[in-house]
Amino acid sequence: MSKVAVIYWSGTGNTEAMAQKVAEGARSAGAEVSLFTAAEFDGNMLDAYDAAAFGCPSMGAEQLEDGEFEPMFAGCEPKLKGKKIALFGSYGWGDGEWMRTWEETCRSDGAVFACDSVICNETPDDDAQAACVALGKALV
Repeated sequence: MSKVAVIYWSGTGNTEAMAQKVAEGARSAGAEVSLFTAAEFDGNMLDAYDAAAFGCPSMGAEQLEDGEFEPMFAGCEPKLKGKKIALFGSYGWGDGEWMRTWEETCRSDGAVFACDSVICNETPDDDAQAACVALGKALV
């Protein structure tokens, strides 16, 4: 059985709702899923999982949340080489630049993307929720 970690930070609940759908998708595909907030996870835990989904909304000038999520993710980066991952998050402005930058960082770290990243504007609608379920399934 595949072990999947879903790690997220959410300020308004939008990215948390996406994380729940990612976890639902991975479970429906037969994975053992652990759901963590960024404060509950660190890079040393990554080795215990076959795949990981990271979720963070766009903050400030289209960047990752820098109080909890970015420091946690920086601790995961040395362990991303060859790791199957997926990224997701919500935004309220901009055009998704934070996700493109984050994807490039992960590619440089040697991560293996299970599927395309999922972003949504504000609250995830039905299409975004379905995309999150599909993202979770792709990790298994």
